Amino acid sequence: MKFTQTERYILSAGVLTALCSFGALAADHEAPMNKDQVEGRVEETKGKVKEVTGKIIDDKGMEVEGNVQKNLGKAQKGYGDIKQDIKEGK
Repeated sequence: MKFTQTERYILSAGVLTALCSFGALAADHEAPMNKDQVEGRVEETKGKVKEVTGKIIDDKGMEVEGNVQKNLGKAQKGYGDIKQDIKEGK
């Protein structure tokens, strides 16, 4: 599938934004992140990139799949955050 130059720029910007936000989220924690927090953030980022890609190439299936993956990543991240809070006694 071929992309126009504009679509490539938009896709690149989406990927860079997702990766930058992942780094910013990771820097918010004082203590090292647990496995669920890391994996959840990775899945959330991959899902967001897939969702945006689906929108750009007009692939509704990919867009929905990305949205589901993103939300599962958020849930896993939340679970990891709860585990971290319990461990820290918050």
